[in-house]
Amino acid sequence: MGNPQDMATKLAGRSAQATPALKPEQQISALLKRMESEIARAMPKHLTPDRLGRIALTAIRQTPKLLQCDQMSLLAAVMQSAQLGLEPNTPLGEAYLIPYRNKKEVNGNEIWVDEAQFQIGYKGIIALAHRTGEYQAIYAHEVYKNDKFEFAYGLDKNLTHVPADVPEGEPTHYYAVYKLKNGGFDFVVWSTKKIDAHAKRFSKAYAKGWNTPWKTDFPAMAKKTVLKEVLKYAPKSAELAKALIMDETVKHEISDDMSSVPWINVDAYPVEIATENSDSQKQGEEGTDLFSQG
Repeated sequence: MGNPQDMATKLAGRSAQATPALKPEQQISALLKRMESEIARAMPKHLTPDRLGRIALTAIRQTPKLLQCDQMSLLAAVMQSAQLGLEPNTPLGEAYLIPYRNKKEVNGNEIWVDEAQFQIGYKGIIALAHRTGEYQAIYAHEVYKNDKFEFAYGLDKNLTHVPADVPEGEPTHYYAVYKLKNGGFDFVVWSTKKIDAHAKRFSKAYAKGWNTPWKTDFPAMAKKTVLKEVLKYAPKSAELAKALIMDETVKHEISDDMSSVPWINVDAYPVEIATENSDSQKQGEEGTDLFSQG
């Protein structure tokens, strides 16, 4: 792993201060060139620098505000996605690089810094589980009030779900199921009310009604929540366990094992929300918890 101070020196100044005339391709190319030696040490065998650059560029084209982020956090987020083999910020919905504005203390003063957070989508969790070779099936579904839906916990766990042809209203429950190739299985059922309360507990931005993933795509976040819950006690390979550790993190170092790189839980606003609420920031209002558990 490279020395964080050396990396910070190389990346002094935020990308927002970069020459405006540079195109995204040029900025990414310059970043990769400056970090060439560190990247070479951290690069997984299946990846090339060109491929890493294309992953970063695709994410930036989908989310241009990533160029405003601290470049080390952006590179670390890209590296996490690359090591897991998940395409970020694409219609596949496997992973996301999300710009956040974090409150930090520098020389005794609090400042706001834009950083890139790595998040795994619920489809990414399913893909990673299948790659272990242990799962015959793993999935998550929503349940509507006119579905036939019954479940029971206990010694004889059972779940039955027959979806209605035409769903009525909003989902009342979400559940996740896995079945192993050796015959073992488990499931978790959460009511929509329970998931909503969970989201408000771990995402202050959602609790305030701001435009977060919980608000813009509640079903996907709900499915991710029940999937992570059912996998807590499921058999997991070391690779899957490491992947879940990397979910919803901001990091400032790169390594050949990004799961080993430390991260810090900080208060933050999604960048667009931070911009819209700049007056609140000046007054010192607390932002959303960066790690809004999925």
